[in-house]
Amino acid sequence: MCGISGIISLKLPEDEMCSRLERMGRIQRHRGPDDASVKVYCHDGRASVGFGFVRLSILDLATGMQPIRSPADNVAIICNGQIYNYLELKPLTGDIPYVTKGDIEVGLHLYRCFGIDFLSRLNGMYAGAVYDPGRSRVVLFRDRFGIKPLYYATSKEGFGFSSEIRPLLSGLNLKPEINTRRIETYFKYRYVPGSETLFAGIKRLPPGSFLVFDLNTNKHEIRRYWEYPSQPTKRNINLNAAAEEFTSLFRDAVKIRLRSDVPVGSFISGGIDSSAVASEAAILCPEINLFTISFEEAKYDELAHVRRFVDSGTRRFSRARLYTDKCGHDALSRLPGIVSSMEEPVSLGTIIPTDQVCCLASQKVKAVLTGEGADEIFCGYRKFMLEMAAHCLPNLSPARRKALFKFYPELQAYVKIRSSDPVKRYIQPEMLFSSDEFIRLTGMTPGTALFETGDLPVMDGREDPLNAAVAIECRSRLSDYVILRLDKLSMAHSLEARTPFLDFRLAEFAASLPMEMKANVNLNREKFICGYAFVKYGILDATSAFRRKQPFTIPMADWLADSSGIPDVIDEIISGDMVRSHNILNPDYVSSLASAVTGKGVGPETLVSTADRLFSIIIFTLWYQGFIHARQC
Repeated sequence: MCGISGIISLKLPEDEMCSRLERMGRIQRHRGPDDASVKVYCHDGRASVGFGFVRLSILDLATGMQPIRSPADNVAIICNGQIYNYLELKPLTGDIPYVTKGDIEVGLHLYRCFGIDFLSRLNGMYAGAVYDPGRSRVVLFRDRFGIKPLYYATSKEGFGFSSEIRPLLSGLNLKPEINTRRIETYFKYRYVPGSETLFAGIKRLPPGSFLVFDLNTNKHEIRRYWEYPSQPTKRNINLNAAAEEFTSLFRDAVKIRLRSDVPVGSFISGGIDSSAVASEAAILCPEINLFTISFEEAKYDELAHVRRFVDSGTRRFSRARLYTDKCGHDALSRLPGIVSSMEEPVSLGTIIPTDQVCCLASQKVKAVLTGEGADEIFCGYRKFMLEMAAHCLPNLSPARRKALFKFYPELQAYVKIRSSDPVKRYIQPEMLFSSDEFIRLTGMTPGTALFETGDLPVMDGREDPLNAAVAIECRSRLSDYVILRLDKLSMAHSLEARTPFLDFRLAEFAASLPMEMKANVNLNREKFICGYAFVKYGILDATSAFRRKQPFTIPMADWLADSSGIPDVIDEIISGDMVRSHNILNPDYVSSLASAVTGKGVGPETLVSTADRLFSIIIFTLWYQGFIHARQC
């Protein structure tokens, strides 16, 4: 695990290129505190290609430093992340001599053997670059789900890329400016999906994509190498056969993500996802360290479920150790630092406990397994169940319809507004501000397309509604919202987070299943195939596998409604003072939202509340203050 950076320039001399790359490395040294390196390659006397690397040593501790260059043809690679199946892939490169024992050199020689098609063979989380002097190109690439970030930008001095935004701004001497086109997107979605960011000129390489920079023309193009199979060939498979195949894939996904030369821990909550990962990992690593966060507010706290599960698996967890920390009202004081680490404004309450559990784990281990991705791949969110219910509704008997309306109280309202466009359906249950509310908040005219065409999955309208929703989820929210927060906050504490459920084999398997095996409305069970398989094969007990899902979130409404415990910096925002100085948002509207926040009737399953709207304003204002306003003063 590490941080990478690069500059391609016709203008910068080698010493200046090295100086900038070193500075870029220092800015993201938290991603790689163990070692650092800079290399500059002169290409045909015209352009310089510079790679910078900071390392968190986890695999191949002695020889795994980067960049790695082949003496046979001078092809060089730099990569942030892990190629988990490198041992299985190494024989494909023949008798090529190796100078390291790690995973990234395998990627280098796969590229040399197969060209860009090497990406289709990788199973892992990665974002990297290949310098190919023979083809006069630099290739940037990113894993299928965008687990590892990769940003790029251009300036008058050249083209640059980096694992984080601050190094990129510094390396290219760019002044941070707000991308006003995406303000509406943020306040509706809680984040900015797709290739653009809220920083003007700073772009993301999309997940499952690669960028080819032509060193002769100084132009680049982006292409996809993987797409979630939104319209796969459906398989005729029964539940028991599906459970067997799923379990085999899941177990291998966990196994290869435990490949490490340092101890690997695991996050665990009361939910099915992290519990299953921790359970399987404990078989292979009996002395594994487990980490969890609890809350003072009972309806949000799952510590009792965690303890019950760990204690119930006495033999499995007999040598494991559980570490806990409590996330309370005073955790709001962490927000300025969290927003700084995130770099992008993401209005997601779980950024607070995520930061806290990453800090806790980093004191004991360098790497952890997590349960992220299961809800997206196997339709675990309530919105997926709601979509499935709406799709099934016309073909159900009156009695069954009545039962569904009772179990999903929001279904009747959802059916009335349900759009025929899956992209619009995707945001309907969770939209934060309506167009009228956005106008009142900002004074701006709404109407900007929330997604650029190139940021959407390829669909033709014949997809199952669940597969369409998952395809959109995998292309945007998963990488730019859920996983972004995991990567940035874990790496802020020099901690590697590994996600077994985001093994692409599991995603392709899930896509091929009948809808009712993923979201079974008749049984009112999310991720039905997962729970069934985990019980059948002894990974989880029935209580853990089929306990009703509780979203992992914070008592945001309770905390924001209690003015006595709000930190000064947050109070300065909700009172309107800091908002007024920025001259972007309406301070009176912000104050009115703050006075309307209440914890009554709000719980973990509440999708949108006044507190959520206020929290998005707090996050945006802290981001703007730290990254834009402070640099203008």
